[in-house]
Amino acid sequence: MLLDPSPDQEFFRDTTARFLAEKVPPDGIRRLRDDPNGFAADYWRAGAELGWTGLLVDEEHDGGSLSGLGLVDLTLVAHEFGRHAAPGPLCPTNVAAEMLGRYGNDHEEALAALLAGSATAAWCLDEPHAGSRTATAPVEIRIGGGEVVVTGTKRPVEAGATADLLLVTGGTGQDVTNVLVPRDAGGVSVTPLQSIDVTRRYAAVEFDEVRVPLSSVVGEPGGGADDAARAQRTALVISCAESVGALQTVFDLTVAWAFDRYSFGRPLASYQELKHRFADMKTWLEASHAIADRAAGAVARSSLDADELLCAAKAYIGQYGSELVQDCIQIHGGIGVTYEHDLHLYARRAAANRSGFGTPAEHRARLADIVELREAS
Repeated sequence: MLLDPSPDQEFFRDTTARFLAEKVPPDGIRRLRDDPNGFAADYWRAGAELGWTGLLVDEEHDGGSLSGLGLVDLTLVAHEFGRHAAPGPLCPTNVAAEMLGRYGNDHEEALAALLAGSATAAWCLDEPHAGSRTATAPVEIRIGGGEVVVTGTKRPVEAGATADLLLVTGGTGQDVTNVLVPRDAGGVSVTPLQSIDVTRRYAAVEFDEVRVPLSSVVGEPGGGADDAARAQRTALVISCAESVGALQTVFDLTVAWAFDRYSFGRPLASYQELKHRFADMKTWLEASHAIADRAAGAVARSSLDADELLCAAKAYIGQYGSELVQDCIQIHGGIGVTYEHDLHLYARRAAANRSGFGTPAEHRARLADIVELREAS
């Protein structure tokens, strides 16, 4: 959460928080567990009307931000998504909208549908590691004869089974191309995957010689590496903000429990050992807030240290967030691991985000490389 939001930002955050509390309370989230979509279409359209989908798109394409830094504004929504373990493809739809908005004149219809909430998008980026049990051939994008041919498999893809549009990032020889593929295009096969998150839906998406017009390319053919890198920064910022929101709710629930639960005639919160544990957790939580906000601001301003701060944020929040969740579950005791308790809804969201777009270990390694390169230069 921003320490000093503007009145417009605070109103926007509060409106989103009240909307989510009304539309997707914990009991409502549990009912979505067996829903194949994970959210209702009218819920997402209403969220789009609140401004969830247009913050990263310029006004000339019917988007617009509150502060001039749309990504910072979007972290307010992402934080509330984490606090409420809310459903909906917030990250992939905004990633796609941002990239399409950069080339809006070429994809006006698709962009308008995303901004209106009448369509959603999935970003097909991740591929199984070579040598893993699920390893497949990487996605290849061939361009020629006025058309684009996509082959290969992407997994896991958030919202892959429910999205109307698939933003596919794949290799074109030694280069990278981004292409927009309708989910119902011939040759597209979607296999739902199991997820630890209650409302998120992931899938494996296979492209079997999928043919789309050359106009489906987003940006320049073979020139999509920078766009993909920018999209990944956006996704990491959203993920970190969501995780911090989930951790905040886990911590708040546990503090309330510790004051309500009595042992030997005293509330649990009165015991020195638990006070020390809460102090540690509060320190981790506040540091997570701070580093997530700092990274979001750096990415939004295209600062030179943006990648460094992003890696630090993802690594820190992933590591200490996991410790915070584990401590809170232990303090709750047996009830903390039951499906009937609300705690696990937010713990699941934090766990899913921990591994998405790189684990803490992977980001620590990348951070070390960035620092080494900077010192060498």
